[in-house]
Amino acid sequence: MKKIAISQSNYIPWKGYFDLINSVDEFILYDDMQYTRRDWRNRNKIKTPTGVSWLTVPVQNKGKYFQKINETVISEERWAQKHWLSIQQNYIKAPYFKNYRSIFEDFYMNCEEKMLSKVNYQLIIIICDILNIKTKIRWSAEFNLIGDQSEKIINICKQLDAQIYFSGPAAREYFNMDVAIKNKIVVEWMNYEGYSKYTQLFSPFVHEVTILDLIFNTGTSSKNYMKSF
Repeated sequence: MKKIAISQSNYIPWKGYFDLINSVDEFILYDDMQYTRRDWRNRNKIKTPTGVSWLTVPVQNKGKYFQKINETVISEERWAQKHWLSIQQNYIKAPYFKNYRSIFEDFYMNCEEKMLSKVNYQLIIIICDILNIKTKIRWSAEFNLIGDQSEKIINICKQLDAQIYFSGPAAREYFNMDVAIKNKIVVEWMNYEGYSKYTQLFSPFVHEVTILDLIFNTGTSSKNYMKSF
């Protein structure tokens, strides 16, 4: 049975996001959704000696209350270089930082992309390659989006001939199960509980940080601390 997941793009997402991708046959970046401020779309957390710190991609949002994620424009030219400097400063002593340094340094130091969605996509693809995740990733713009929020999701499933929709647990708050039942789509929910701890550079341990933290600290053993491998 074909299984898909549908989610907005996030900036250097946490390990759970990649477990969701790795658990399905196709993953749809739903960036036709409204951009939400102070969310994971344009920011994520890293560990530092003084605690958790946000890396935030600056975007144009003043007066743009209804813009979509895929319409959101990055507002500063040198944001990427600043982010790389911060990543490098805080992870240079991580055991496997040197193994992946050139990959991310090349991206950040040469990034000229102006659209947030495309930056998120490029980094997601880079990380999937590192983790050897082969899931096909597509855009919601490829599909005919019909109906309300739940109906649009189910219609994407139908257009892909998918029998199972796999979702993060937060969607339980709004998803209309009756629509899925009516269309004979099985809905399964990702469980983000019970992740194993690994050695981080700085205490206390925090799960809810970018997956870069896991990669730089555990290298090829990253999969051992994820659920989908």
